Amino acid sequence: MDENLLNDVVAAALKAGADAAEAVGSQRQALSITVRLGELEEVEREESRDLGLRVFIGKQQATVSGSDISSEARANLIERAVAMARLAPEDPYAGLAPPELLSKGPLPELDLFDPAEPDPETLEDEARAAEDAARAVPGVANSQGASSSFSASQWRLVTSNGFSGLHRASGFSLSAACIAGEGAAMERGGDYRSTRWREDLPSPAEIGAEAGSRAVQRLGARKIGSVTAPVIFENRLAASLIGPLIGAINGAAVARGVSFLKDRLGDQLFSQSVSLIDEPHVRRGLGSSPFDDEGVANRRTAIIDKGMLTTWLLNTSTAKQLGMETTGHAARGSAGPPGVSTSNVTLSTGMRDLAGLMADAKAGLLITGMFGPSLNANTGDWSVGCSGFWFENGEIAYPVTEVTVAGNLIDIWARMIPGADLEIRGAANAPSLLVDGLAIAGK
Repeated sequence: MDENLLNDVVAAALKAGADAAEAVGSQRQALSITVRLGELEEVEREESRDLGLRVFIGKQQATVSGSDISSEARANLIERAVAMARLAPEDPYAGLAPPELLSKGPLPELDLFDPAEPDPETLEDEARAAEDAARAVPGVANSQGASSSFSASQWRLVTSNGFSGLHRASGFSLSAACIAGEGAAMERGGDYRSTRWREDLPSPAEIGAEAGSRAVQRLGARKIGSVTAPVIFENRLAASLIGPLIGAINGAAVARGVSFLKDRLGDQLFSQSVSLIDEPHVRRGLGSSPFDDEGVANRRTAIIDKGMLTTWLLNTSTAKQLGMETTGHAARGSAGPPGVSTSNVTLSTGMRDLAGLMADAKAGLLITGMFGPSLNANTGDWSVGCSGFWFENGEIAYPVTEVTVAGNLIDIWARMIPGADLEIRGAANAPSLLVDGLAIAGK
């Protein structure tokens, strides 16, 4: 969206009575093609454009948004925002980010936008090739479909205290899912990848073959009895073990007192070999951005440094509530005030690959699928439904289904041993993680 238009919106909001204002303009186009059993099943196309405005009158604020950016619609938007702010309750923590913390530029070049725009026929061919590769795996009996998609977006922020910045990004993804076996013995498998640049995607043949292989490997899955044993979380899903940490150090949860980590800042939560890094400036990173969504200069943050919790994740509002300074983790869309989010979160690696972790543990559960996680935000008690493989003498013995793993996260993190098989697949990544002696509930 044009920078001049957003500057005009901010200036008009100030003229209408706002003490401060920020305008957000976003545009997005996307195309997704899904095939199943060799036939075209679904075509989804999206084209959107939104204008958001947040205004402040003293400590009162209001946010409005709309998709019509005509001069008349903009005038109505501004009038409505200012009127709403005058009626809003006071928020002592409301306000724009401090000018001294805003990104001054030049903004980092992160290579997030690939100008390639595949046509629908190309996406359909890729989805079809992925499905064909999955169905070609011996033992695969049916397909749940394959999809190929493309998106391009841009997001611009202009504030009345001097910030203007543009964030452009593209996305390409490819997925396949299939079923092995028949009747009660059916098992599902899938694979999915998403990248900023088209050239970084694996081939459709790789995606499909992996989906088929993961389905066939699950054949013969059995239930096991309840037991306490070593558990390894496969690298593809191991970051899920870190997700509750990110939620618990969100400044909003800490300020409300509803986080089980609210009194643990500066404490040793992991072993000294573990660090968790949030890096917003990864080239082509799925979570990368040149500035946070309040215009604050973002930076590399060691959330966990040699096992120690070093920081909360803060935007301007939550930082004020806690008497601290924003950490550059504001996140927002065109509607509503900013929340908090990380960028590219990566857990440090250990010395042993997955085979090495299984050899060290000797016998236990390798988790390759998770569903229905449950967390008590006040205590850290956590459980999750799982599927995977039982291993003995460091080798896969048989597939396992319908088990639940449970424990207290603070205890789990303290005993967690990272593997060496880190693979960057998304915005949150971790190697396989071994936890000795977790409660496994089975049949």
